[in-house]
Amino acid sequence: MADVIQIARELGAALQEDARYKALMQARKANDEDEQLQKLIGEFNIIMLNAQQEAEKEDKDEAKLQAYNEQYVEAYKTIMDNENMQAYQAAQSELEAVVNTINGIIAMSLNGEDPATCDPDAQNCTHDCSTCGGCH
Repeated sequence: MADVIQIARELGAALQEDARYKALMQARKANDEDEQLQKLIGEFNIIMLNAQQEAEKEDKDEAKLQAYNEQYVEAYKTIMDNENMQAYQAAQSELEAVVNTINGIIAMSLNGEDPATCDPDAQNCTHDCSTCGGCH
């Protein structure tokens, strides 16, 4: 058991050395240092809190809830249009793809497939790009 745990720790260390992980950490830092983005996120959180509080009231005001919903949608769009947030989302997707492949290999191995040759990415490929979340 200790060998498997040690290998998992080595995998974790290898992931932290991967360029995709480093890109995600750099994008996270850029987001944290982007004062305008942090202000937008703070405003977004206040909108969500206000909407939640209004929704929990017995005599909730539907007009207020609608206004909060519109503010929520607009704030979310503004946040997602931020170039630092877009870079973060792209970097996160890249790293998630690697982790999903790793998890797929582990799952396929636990189902008896050869870990050296199994390919979880190919297993789900329909060769119709419209059904896919992106190439590996």
